Amino acid sequence: MKKALITGVTGQDGSFLAEFLLEKGYDVHGLIRRSSVDFRERIAHLEGRENFHLHYGDLCDSSSIFGVIAAVRPDEIYNLAAQSHVQVSFDSPEFTADIDATGVLRVLEAVRHAGLAGTCRIYQASTSELYGKVEEVPQNEQTPFHPYSPYAVAKQYGFWIVKEYREAYGMFACSGILFNHESERRGETFVTRKITLAAARIAQGKQEKLLLGNLDSLRDWGYAKDYVECMWLILQHHRPEDFVIATGVQHSVREFALLAFREAGIELEFRGSGIDEKGYDRATGRVVVEVSPDFYRPTDVVNLWGDPSKAKRELGWNPAKTSFLELVQLMVRHDMEKVAVERAGERVRTNLAEYLEKGVVK
Repeated sequence: MKKALITGVTGQDGSFLAEFLLEKGYDVHGLIRRSSVDFRERIAHLEGRENFHLHYGDLCDSSSIFGVIAAVRPDEIYNLAAQSHVQVSFDSPEFTADIDATGVLRVLEAVRHAGLAGTCRIYQASTSELYGKVEEVPQNEQTPFHPYSPYAVAKQYGFWIVKEYREAYGMFACSGILFNHESERRGETFVTRKITLAAARIAQGKQEKLLLGNLDSLRDWGYAKDYVECMWLILQHHRPEDFVIATGVQHSVREFALLAFREAGIELEFRGSGIDEKGYDRATGRVVVEVSPDFYRPTDVVNLWGDPSKAKRELGWNPAKTSFLELVQLMVRHDMEKVAVERAGERVRTNLAEYLEKGVVK
């Protein structure tokens, strides 16, 4: 039975990857940080399974990383832990660098000092944000990097230190350059989930409008559940290499919003341009989407578009398993149900409060 260690196991990708590896018969170990707040909802259904284990640790803390890797002695490590929000990296650049850059080095050093350099295969979660102020479209493994945020700069260090340890120590260490990948498990502060939740809440009368940044930003969006399969395929390859993981199809934030609101039963019509652009509900004429300068970044990446040809050719990976439309639909349907459940809970609490006030229930 192969043993895999996943950092960032409580995240979107980590939870999908844990499920995938358990189905493959792996003994799966996850690294989690100690917190007084419960943040394990994505993996709660896996806890208690015989081959799923959790360990406390932090990529900021070398001793904990060394201890876990030495104890588990994994065959594969998937380093998915990161401060992964681009906007937050402008507010917390030092923390972002410590996790996303130096944290990668700590993992590599722990593997080397545990005597696993020749046996443990390492996957590093890299990012399309490395291309930043893009110099060519679409972007592939040879496209020059031009990082355009503290997050991207930190991730570039992670990419190059993996490459250095691969060449200097002969380690099977690879980076997957993942373009935007979304799901119903995406954090609610990311633009796609922000859109699908807002569409569900507006459709059910729980929110007035949605505020967005640059509607013209172009992204290559795929389904996270499909992308974790490619992570695994990268470590099964006969030699350590870096791969772009993308769909090869590009869409704007505006298009994502149009499809999301349509799935929620609202047909949008956009009028105006730039900061003055607004999205109207065609049926009522009401403004439900507005552009806010608060959501523009100091330096903004506007044109990410990946070329997955190498992954398709050498790994046999299918980037079209879940279409863009299917991705939007499954996210909106999940959030429509989530909002409906929240509304039902609110009604129960309201009724209970009224009963208590009237003395019906004591």
